[in-house]
Amino acid sequence: MNPPLNSSRGSDQRYQDGRNPRILRSIMADAPSAAPTGLHGAIAQFIAESAKIEQGGGPSGIERQHRHGRLTARERIALLVDAGTAFTELGLFAAWNMYREYGGAPAAGVITGIGTVQGRLVMIIANDATVKAGAFFPMTCKKIIRAQVIAERARLPLLYLVDSAGVFLPLQEDVFPDTDDFGRIFRNNAVFSAMGIPQYAAIMGNCVAGGGYLPVLCDTLLMTEGSGLYLAGPALVKAAIGQEVSSEDLGGAAMHAQISGTIDFREKDDPACITRLRSLLQASRAALPAPTPAVPSVQPSRAPTEVTSVIRVEPGQQYDMTELLGCLVDANSMDEYRAEFGQSLVCGYARIGGFALGIVANQKKLTQKKMAGGKAGPSVATNMPAVIYDDSADKAARFIMDCNQRKIPILFVHDTNGFMVGRDSEQGGIIRSGAKMVNAMANCVVPKLVLIVGGSYGAGNYAMCGRAFDPLLTLAWPNAKCSVMGAAQAASTLLQIDLAARERKGEKIDEGMRAQLLEAITRSYSEQQDIKYAASRGWVDRIIDPQHSRDELVAAMRVAYQAPVEAPFRTGVLQT
Repeated sequence: MNPPLNSSRGSDQRYQDGRNPRILRSIMADAPSAAPTGLHGAIAQFIAESAKIEQGGGPSGIERQHRHGRLTARERIALLVDAGTAFTELGLFAAWNMYREYGGAPAAGVITGIGTVQGRLVMIIANDATVKAGAFFPMTCKKIIRAQVIAERARLPLLYLVDSAGVFLPLQEDVFPDTDDFGRIFRNNAVFSAMGIPQYAAIMGNCVAGGGYLPVLCDTLLMTEGSGLYLAGPALVKAAIGQEVSSEDLGGAAMHAQISGTIDFREKDDPACITRLRSLLQASRAALPAPTPAVPSVQPSRAPTEVTSVIRVEPGQQYDMTELLGCLVDANSMDEYRAEFGQSLVCGYARIGGFALGIVANQKKLTQKKMAGGKAGPSVATNMPAVIYDDSADKAARFIMDCNQRKIPILFVHDTNGFMVGRDSEQGGIIRSGAKMVNAMANCVVPKLVLIVGGSYGAGNYAMCGRAFDPLLTLAWPNAKCSVMGAAQAASTLLQIDLAARERKGEKIDEGMRAQLLEAITRSYSEQQDIKYAASRGWVDRIIDPQHSRDELVAAMRVAYQAPVEAPFRTGVLQT
């Protein structure tokens, strides 16, 4: 796999222009290896890669932390969360296969996720000092900001476990200035404090340069002995002003506790610091207890593990989405909305873990559409699987509006190729109906959750609450795909562009070269539609094992039910 042609902002632009023969030759010479086939192959690869990423900087980095008398980020989180509760990690695949010219940055060098501390749901952000001393890469900033945005929406207290060397200087221009960069984190610290969202920072290692503002902008600041908090370290101070000073005198815990008055609590070591942090959170009335459902949870009518036997991931294969939902929702809780109309989308009211919600899901089997007729009566047309039709979009828009009236979260389950095209669809008003659905979804005031179980392509991704439309949480199965269009269609289009450019230059391409080009482009595009690629860029919050989908959704519903629903629901002008 080639390094990015342009590593700015962590982007991967191996194939930006189908007319560039040099890029095509590069792709052909080193195209990515084929993805594992089938759902179970994708799950196995996901589990193996997750375990590797969780090692962070590897054994040497872990040993270095222990040698300094410090715990690793994952060890700190394990001590912090309540015993017997799960930690829902977000962004594990952030920066996956990125920054390879710098040795990589597993999980972007920071661990973020939602845990339970003293019975409260909290957002935990912990620098992983085993990865480049916890330095901030471009994706580190984006990952932290995403965690802050989730915490803001759900009013989750934020607990920062700080252990970072600051900005990764070789990429400083991509870390420093913009609205999704380093400074935005500090802006959020200040704004969230004003909003009354509790923020605690525990410095348990280095906290250098601009990174020093993060903990100081929080409401409560703890610091362990042996840690350092300063804008410039001893070496830089000597170089800048010629002053020789020890690390302790410059920014040690004792100095900040006794002289500068910057920190609130000085602790002996990591375990003592975490014990204090748990105690402080317990004493806060601003940190609300985790929500509980009004109705007792009931097991689904089908075993949650049966999702892998219901779904069909092979091209051209069909399955019934209502059967898949039967593995996820509480038994006998599903009230399907307009079940006989607009059948290419399944809409319904249900409960998951006792929590009420609305569901909008793509139907992955052939359905029928009845249309008004004359004397002969209604006619019947067949709808293709995974495609959104005009009547379905109309139904979904109405359903989404009603969920907002009821103030219940909405779960969007993706397996779609997009909206229907062609003469009949255009004349039937597919653009108008699709716009209505997008308008209603975009203006939701209730929390929106996303689960991608298969394809999520083009405008279908948008209408089903893609990343651009503010989902509270986006979950995805390891086999999922996300892109403008499928690899086969995209590769064919890109190849035609390249061949036309070559023909204008008088070049002759034989069938052998044509086949080689098509295969190379297809493999490159397939890599980019892999859900891990989306997760590496922060477009997906969490890739999950399909058999754990119900448990994952129950956890997501707890977060959704903590989010306040205060604003009135309005859509503006709708196409009717």
